[in-house]
Amino acid sequence: MKSEFILAFNEIAETRKLPRDVILEALKAALVSAYRRAVNIGSAQAVEARIDERTGNPSIWAEKEVVDEAANDLTEVSIDEARELYPDAQLGDLVFAECTPPANFGRIAAQTAKQVILQRMREAEREAQYAEYQERVGDLVTGTVQSSAAGVVTIGLGRTEAILPRNQQVPGERYRTHDKVRAYVMEVKKTSRGPQIVVSRTHRNMLRRLLEYEVPEIYNGSVDIKSIAREPGARSKVAVAALQEGADPVGACVGMRGVRIQSIVKELNGEKIDVIEWSPDQSVFISKALSPARVSGVYLDDDPDEGRTAIVVVPDDQLSLAIGREGQNARLAAKLTGWRIDIKSITEEAQESVRHLEEEPGLSDLADKIADQLSQVRTILEKRSTNKPVTPEEFQVLVQFIAKVENSRLALKEEDRAERRAQREAAREHIPALAYEHPLEDTDLPLRIYNALAEASFQSVGEVMETYYINPDRIKALPGIGASALDSVSKMIETIEFEQLEPEIATVTTDVEAAVEVPAESVEVEAEFTVDGHEEVPTEEISEEEEIARAQRAALVARMAGTFDQAVEEDEAEEVAIPAESTESVEELAARLARGMTQAPADEEEFEPDGEGDEERISERGSKKDKRGRRQLIFDEEHGRVVAKKKRKPGRAREEWEDYID
Repeated sequence: MKSEFILAFNEIAETRKLPRDVILEALKAALVSAYRRAVNIGSAQAVEARIDERTGNPSIWAEKEVVDEAANDLTEVSIDEARELYPDAQLGDLVFAECTPPANFGRIAAQTAKQVILQRMREAEREAQYAEYQERVGDLVTGTVQSSAAGVVTIGLGRTEAILPRNQQVPGERYRTHDKVRAYVMEVKKTSRGPQIVVSRTHRNMLRRLLEYEVPEIYNGSVDIKSIAREPGARSKVAVAALQEGADPVGACVGMRGVRIQSIVKELNGEKIDVIEWSPDQSVFISKALSPARVSGVYLDDDPDEGRTAIVVVPDDQLSLAIGREGQNARLAAKLTGWRIDIKSITEEAQESVRHLEEEPGLSDLADKIADQLSQVRTILEKRSTNKPVTPEEFQVLVQFIAKVENSRLALKEEDRAERRAQREAAREHIPALAYEHPLEDTDLPLRIYNALAEASFQSVGEVMETYYINPDRIKALPGIGASALDSVSKMIETIEFEQLEPEIATVTTDVEAAVEVPAESVEVEAEFTVDGHEEVPTEEISEEEEIARAQRAALVARMAGTFDQAVEEDEAEEVAIPAESTESVEELAARLARGMTQAPADEEEFEPDGEGDEERISERGSKKDKRGRRQLIFDEEHGRVVAKKKRKPGRAREEWEDYID
């Protein structure tokens, strides 16, 4: 016979939909918390609760010190009692021993235990709900409308709630309290009050899930949904394809007498749904996407720069139907196919084709070939202009004429595109692969020019170089780019360097220059090294490691010296203490040089532009001013050392200078 504890335990697990282990751990934590509060002990002493799952009897065990005679039952246990549980126990050991519940372990302790149990169970319940609905992201849920405040609808899902934001609600739908609503789970967020479930009624994948539920052929994989275009509450288009031979994808989605699609339309409150068959031939696919309008011809213009455009020719009486109310049909067809669609009537396109033959030199041969047909087309167009009736055979002549002209124009465009592709390939041969990985923002271009290039979708230096090599005028034609800006781009392309570190290279990096590369295996151990062509001989023998470090310092000094501009007038020299016997590390030297080159004296006046383009650079870069022209590293022959020269403002005393390098 089960005890009352076991029965209550099972009832809680069933009611809360929680695992038994979670409830058992919550109960143990509650008993430990109640015991600590009852006997007033700190968290330093380990306490644990044990529950017999057969009888439900709980017991409290605490960590105690083994002593000869226990003076404090809360923290000590006698050695005799300890050895009953642990035969190897010795004096001074810490062992777990059962504690006797205190006399006041009653109502207050029970209330504490109850609060802890409820808190732990709420936390476990929230975690279980979050895990449950996190797995259901992208699926449909059904709930009951509970309230609506500030445009946000709260939907009850049983043990939790979901919110339907205003921007995810179908225009025109009204949500009344206690109404049943089906929605698509977009996102599940973890909050302190439990999971926050965000649902949507406008997401296009909601229509996909409804089709999967209503159409068994889609669920089992014999029919596939290729694409969906949806304007919630108004109209949707779905392209489906058969993966199993002999299957009718459109018929499977519509169902017998439209029963399947009507069920979905009812769920979406009357939203119209067009189901079309997908085709690998893009011309056929676009023609079907424009249904219910009839299409006379589709001409695909896939331009690598301007994108994909489909010129669709429809009969004159089908033009408004193909475009749809406020362009809805054409807009949905463009979303469904991924092509920009330009819809024209037969008469309009025939007039443009005649104009192309007359104006474009590349079509002169075609005009001579179809001179008779061209004359006939002009006669038909004259009849149309005077509102005279035109027979279907004459419309067919116009369609054939349009097909010949458009196909010839597309062939000419393809030749030009082939030439442009060849130019692009030739340009890419001269562009390093690293250029396409170098972000445009890491260049020294002025902010104004960078913003203009970024707005034109240039993201890397390689893209800018490619366009510049093919046709610089395309960059010059961008808004905000003029002749001077084009010169800045040209200078950037000519001077930029792309460095890639090899595996076994010792690097010294500063904030001013890129890493100084010193291959460890290529450093020769010599008794001297040079700086700007001058030799400095150490006074004592050194190890190979020290010689490598000195070579690295020499390379660093030489590199830094080369980055400064030419010296200005009224220079004063300060000695740089870089003796041969210095024990300073390469990293410390690099950091010291970097500090000297990036930090100007506190009392120094604002930098005055002395070169062309400096004013523009300073105004756009703000505090990042180019101060390289103030200092220069040179070799002092008299003292045999590297010294730094820097610009001194007129009237400034020597003692006011701040040391560049200590």
